[in-house]
Amino acid sequence: MTDLKFEDCLARLEQIVSRLEAGNLPLEESLTIFEEGIGLARSCARYLEDAEKRIEVLARDDAGALGARPFTWEPERDA
Repeated sequence: MTDLKFEDCLARLEQIVSRLEAGNLPLEESLTIFEEGIGLARSCARYLEDAEKRIEVLARDDAGALGARPFTWEPERDA
């Protein structure tokens, strides 16, 4: 599971959710794919955490020199 790309993990997780929501699986199979889904969700979260750590925004400091600072996300505000 660790060698899957984020998009592959997310696609598989979506398949698992659809199968579980359908409600037509035996209990044991539901538990098995639920466990797989939990692992995939954790992998996706790790991917996102790693990506967030890598994102930097170029910015000019007060002297006008270019520098890098960590990215911080602020939600858009309603106008």
